[in-house]
Amino acid sequence: MVREVVLLATLFGLYSLGRQFAGKHTGSAFDHAREVLSFQRWMHLPDEASIQHAALQLPHVVEGANLYYASVHAPLTGAVLLWLSIWRPNAYPRVRWTMVSLTGLALIGHMVFPLAPPRMMPGFVDTGLRFGQSVYGADNSSGVANQFAAMPSLHVGWAALIALSMILITRTKWRWLWLLHPIITFGVVVVTANHYWLDGIVVLILLAISLPLLLRPGLRSDTPRAKVRNRSRGRDGDGDNSVSPELVLK
Repeated sequence: MVREVVLLATLFGLYSLGRQFAGKHTGSAFDHAREVLSFQRWMHLPDEASIQHAALQLPHVVEGANLYYASVHAPLTGAVLLWLSIWRPNAYPRVRWTMVSLTGLALIGHMVFPLAPPRMMPGFVDTGLRFGQSVYGADNSSGVANQFAAMPSLHVGWAALIALSMILITRTKWRWLWLLHPIITFGVVVVTANHYWLDGIVVLILLAISLPLLLRPGLRSDTPRAKVRNRSRGRDGDGDNSVSPELVLK
């Protein structure tokens, strides 16, 4: 467990350094934003500004979106990784390395295509600032975050990876509810004007490229540790030997 914490902390540190480096090369970020908006109009994607203005008629919805954006992304991802490392130790490295691959590809995008998020563009509202929930601040260059690392959206990418992993690895009939996480996240990043549609679409393509690291044979054969312990007790005579293999593997 300590080794995993150190590994993930190191990887996150490298990623943060890369984002900071990318943040020094943002001269074309607003030009890229105009190009993205133009391309989305050409693709006939829904207008994000119109969607946001409609949502602003329901302030509590927007406040909830701000809270979701700021509070769910990293904590939920960390909680799922921790759960997998404890209860699905064989599947966990596949999820971890898929996330590393996705994040690395996203970092390349942040470096080669600096992009000003919608909230910095005319016609959009920075909902975080309006409702006093901003995680960035009023100054585009303030804080340690590179605010021009909008392309692609790791909020959407990590949410999709976590949902897909939990659906594939777990067996409960409720696992399909995990689909709500990336769907809500995609809506949240648009309503809060932190990302464009294209930011989410591109990261899903990058996730598809990374999926071979996850979808290897035996992904669902991982047995929860609790069941492994029960099965071991049965073999060693320390538990109830009447438990059948069918029940253990169910």
